[in-house]
Amino acid sequence: MAFCTTRRGLMAGLTKLCVALLLMAAPLIKPAAGASQPQDVVRSFYGALLSNMRDGHTLGESGRVARLAAMIDRTFDIPAMTRLAIGPSWASLSPAQQQQLIAAFGRYVAATYADQFDTYSGEQLQVTGERPHGANVMVETRIVKAKGDTTRLDYLMRQDQGGPRISDVYLDGSISQLAVHRSEFHSILQREGVDGLVMALNRKVDLLRNVAKAS
Repeated sequence: MAFCTTRRGLMAGLTKLCVALLLMAAPLIKPAAGASQPQDVVRSFYGALLSNMRDGHTLGESGRVARLAAMIDRTFDIPAMTRLAIGPSWASLSPAQQQQLIAAFGRYVAATYADQFDTYSGEQLQVTGERPHGANVMVETRIVKAKGDTTRLDYLMRQDQGGPRISDVYLDGSISQLAVHRSEFHSILQREGVDGLVMALNRKVDLLRNVAKAS
């Protein structure tokens, strides 16, 4: 009986010690690298946009594009977005053609954001929440101009090996930008093929740059 009592006391002591050690270690445990939350990814991207806007005049159009390009490459799943924008015909393209389209679409996305967020006039880029979207997450945001006008933009986030990345953008919470692109791209592909679509995307980039230089 004495042995059992002693043994129970020893086990209880060891249990308390283990719990204490776990509690001490808990603050030292950090999330794995790349384990960002969807809202954090969008906040980081909006921080880069605000920085670009504040430095817009100094950077110029080419500087804004250059600064955003790397951020967009990390934040947006450009290969997946390009594939979805092309649609079913993607599978019939050669790897070289796919890479051409991915590069052209990435340049177009960077140029579009550099053009739309070119200068700072008191705008607020707010992340307001998130909601489930099938197996993915939709991050809800709004852009508030100095005069109070508000635009809603939602970002569809898909889990990647490196963490959540943007795979589509919804205007007013309902209009998928990829759906708009898919309709336009399909028409160009039917008429002019892959080379024609690459040229069309490059023309859009040139047009955005010319507009930015003229403003």
